This record gives sequence, C-alpha cells and structure tokens, in this order.
Amino acid sequence: MMDYTPDIVQVVPHEDFTVSVYFCDGKIVRYDVKPKLGKGVFKKLSDISFFMERCKIMNDSLAWDVTGNNDPFECIDIDPDFLYSLDYADEQIAG
Repeated sequence: MMDYTPDIVQVVPHEDFTVSVYFCDGKIVRYDVKPKLGKGVFKKLSDISFFMERCKIMNDSLAWDVTGNNDPFECIDIDPDFLYSLDYADEQIAG
C-alpha cells in the first residue's frame, strides 16, 4: 500500500457525467458521478452546465466550485485516495 496519494494534475469532465482524473504518476481514472446525481450535495451536479463548467482541482482533488469564487470550503470534492483506488482508465483523446 502507498503511503501517499500522487497529486492530481488535471481533471476533464465529460457530458456523460464522468470525469477523467489524471495523476502525476501517469495513472488515469474515470470517476462516474451518475450514481450520486440527485442525492444530497450532489443535486447541483445534475445540471450539465454546472457539472462541466465548475469542475476543477480544489483541495488537491476533483471538485466542483459551488460559488464560483474558488472558496475551498464551498465546493463538492471527492476524496483523492478514493479516486486513486479506482481502476485505470484509457485516456480519452478528443477527436
């Protein structure tokens, strides 16, 4: 088991409510938000514009900036250890 989780260097949201998460060690995972849509704090992510436009790296993890002010306390973020534990995903090249 690793003593640390590599840093997230890029997040790329997709219109199918998934996000490609790129780690500094080269690992890429695909996080699927669909099972959480409509539940609790994740209700905001049901709006595809919000999902796509507010997706970024905050608190050293995949996050959505709720206020648009880059406030680290006003975001929906996903535990980076959990993200790193996901299976490797193929890189999605824009075409």
